Order: sequence, then structure tokens, then C-alpha cells
Amino acid sequence: MSDLPRKAVTRTAKLAALPLGFAGRATWGLGKRIGGKSAEIVGRELQQRTAEQLFKVLGELKGGAMKFGQALSVFESALPEEVAGPYRAALTKLQEAAPPMPTRTVHAVLDERLGKDWRELFLEFEDKPSAAASIGQVHRAVWNDGREVAVKVQYPGAGEALLSDLNQLGRFARLLGPLIPGMDIKPLIAELRDRVSEELDYGLEAQAQRAHAEEFTDDPDVVVPNVVHQCEQVLVTEWIDGIPLSDVIANGTREQRDRAGQLLARFLFSGPARTGLLHADPHPGNFRLLPDEKDGWRLGVLDFGTVDRLPGGLPPTIGESLRMTLDGEADAVYEMLCEEGFVQESVTLDPDAVLDYLLPIIEPMLVKEFTFTRGWMRGQAARVADPRSPAHQLGKQLNLPPSYLLIHRVTLSTIGVLCQLGATVRMRDELEEWLPGFLEESAELEELEELEELEDDPAAGA
Repeated sequence: MSDLPRKAVTRTAKLAALPLGFAGRATWGLGKRIGGKSAEIVGRELQQRTAEQLFKVLGELKGGAMKFGQALSVFESALPEEVAGPYRAALTKLQEAAPPMPTRTVHAVLDERLGKDWRELFLEFEDKPSAAASIGQVHRAVWNDGREVAVKVQYPGAGEALLSDLNQLGRFARLLGPLIPGMDIKPLIAELRDRVSEELDYGLEAQAQRAHAEEFTDDPDVVVPNVVHQCEQVLVTEWIDGIPLSDVIANGTREQRDRAGQLLARFLFSGPARTGLLHADPHPGNFRLLPDEKDGWRLGVLDFGTVDRLPGGLPPTIGESLRMTLDGEADAVYEMLCEEGFVQESVTLDPDAVLDYLLPIIEPMLVKEFTFTRGWMRGQAARVADPRSPAHQLGKQLNLPPSYLLIHRVTLSTIGVLCQLGATVRMRDELEEWLPGFLEESAELEELEELEELEDDPAAGA
């Protein structure tokens, strides 16, 4: 495909073919079982064939279809290895590239938005895109002041395509569910649909990126490129070189994986505390690992089209509930979950059972450092997905309040990427540093007093 298919009938036909394919494979699977193959083997074959078709179609269509594919791709760690292996390459491809739109279309957008003399703004402009994503593609260029820049150009008709795709995908969300065990696909699609208008607005994206770039200027760990120019359908930012996180996942050294994982966790929790914004699209295509003489590597962060606005940072209730869960305070945790709407008034649960449900999920916070693996992720997914499991029965009775939906998805997605990296991360260090409520007030005051003493008497810390 060389252009974004905009006609609703074309896109609908491609997406409508997916459930038909699912149904056909189900019939094929029934025949295999009658022929003597075990249900488990047939189930895996069905899942593999379904995923291969799904990601092929999503990658071709860009728009909301590809956005959905990117959101799903970070959860491949939850799939059984026998299933995930054969199409992991297809998932990774979604994170980094998509078929480009024709050069004539790119030039037409630049003519309309930057003016007929738009080439005068650049010393150089590469017509071949360096990256392509769900609603736009990026061209490498040199701005008229000599800075290397990334020029993001939005696909014409992207908004219409996004909404059309997500509405269509929503109609057969139930059929997609088995692809990612333990994950409810329908709320994911609904949440992506709610974010469409924000992601299409490059003005909002520029504001969010400027806020991050200003806050993280000269930061030893995180690099955010500055915004150079912005107008409707076009966003120009400074270019950053680095290793795409998808390459680190595929071929990175242990040092690179661990450093990338630590910085990813740090950015997840420090971003809201420092900017009041949560970067809400944490798939590997949006991150780069940059060599740094002093610290070895820094994390480059791209694409601020989707953010959650959290003026006070992450809600303190998250930190408080995590701390109380780690301390085994079942009744206090349950009370807070009820107050925040995670347990609805019509539901009564055993506090100890809720604690047992939560503890395996927060295992990375129980220890000084934790190695995230696909095996661990698969175990968590299987525990929640198995209808025979007490965790499955309890999980069905919990509720996710709308104000926590995006935070929950971003956290899960980040953990998915950490598992893809196989990174060893000191997660607790990041929580203590950045998550409000995680440390008890007395401990926080004690740390603050120690810092003040060191400032007054530097020799005390020698």
C-alpha cells in the first residue's frame, strides 16, 4: 500500500474480512479436533494464524487499525512462546514502520500548510520517509538554521480513517479477546477512540512536547527533542539519533537492555511528577537509546500526541495503596479500593482475597531489583485469564474507574515493554523517588530533613 486508504468502504471491507477469517479458522480447528489433534495444540495454531492475519491487515491500513495494532504489540510478552515466536517480527514491524504515502501527497500537504515556498524553510529535505506511524510519517530534513529536524506530516483523511477503523474494530472486539489472555480488548478500543481528536491536533502535541523538552533540558537520563515549528498537519522537531528500542529488544546487550528498562521506568514515574503530563503511548517505536559519554546511555522520547493531563502528578492513592499492599494491610487496601470506585457498592469482596490477587502483580516492587521476563508476564496473564482461577473470578468483580483507565493502560504497556527487553530494573527506587504516597509521610519528612542537613553542612555527607 502506498497511500492511506480513505474510502470507508475499502477500509470496512478489509476489517470486515477479519471476523470472517476467524470463523473460517474456527471451523478448520473443529475439523482438526475431530481428526484427533488435542484442543491445546489446535488452539495455539488458531491463535497463531489469527494473529498473523490480524497484524498484516492492521499494518497495511495505518489509521486506527495500526494504532490498535501498536497498542496490542506491547502485550506480545503475555502470549505463549510457541504462539508469539512466529509472528513477533510482524508485531515489531508495526512499532517502527508502515507503508509510506506518495511523495506527491507529502508535497501537497506541505504546500497547503507551510506555503508554496516551503522548501525555503529547509536547507535539505528527504522525500523518502524515515518512519511511518498510524496517523502520519516522519521525514528527515535540515532546518534553515542548520539544525537537523524531523518533519512529521499527517496523512490526509487520517481522522476519518481513525474513527472508522476503531468503530469497526469495536464491533468484533470479543473475537479479538483470545489474542491477549487476561486483557479486555473492548475498553482499549473505546479509550483509543476517545483520544483520536487529541492525537490529530499537532498543536496540543507541540505543547506537551515543549513542556517535556523544557523540563528535561540537560537531564542526565532523558532526552526530549525541542519543537522547531508547528502548524496544522505538520510538526517539526529536532532530530535525535539513537538505537530504536525495538532493535534493543531484538539484539541489545544486557547493559543496553537493563539501562533502557531502568530509564523507561524512571520516565514513566518522573514525567507526571515533573511536568504534570503522562506520556501515554509507550510502544517501543517511540523510544531511542542514545550513547552518552558520562552515563553510558540516555533515553530519547518521541511522539507526545497522546498524553494524560495530571496537574498534581500521579494520584497519591496509587502510591498509598501500593505501599499498604506491600505491608500486607488488607483491610486498609480494600477500604481505599472501595472509596476510589475499584470495588462498586453492589459488590462485597474478602479483603484478604483481594490482597492475594494484587501481590503477584506487584512482585517487582517487593524486591530491590526485578528481572522482567516474558515468562513472568505470561504467568500473570494466565492467572487472570484462566476461568478456573480464583484470580479470574475476583478480577471479574473489580471495576476500573475512568480516571484511572489511561494510567492503567500506560503502566501495563510499559511493563510489557520491560518484559520484551528482559530488563533487570530497580523499580522500587523509582517509586520511592517519584510516586506520591508510596513512602509514608514520616519517612518522606525524614528524607527531606536529611537532605536539608546535607545542604546546610556538606561535610556531613562526606
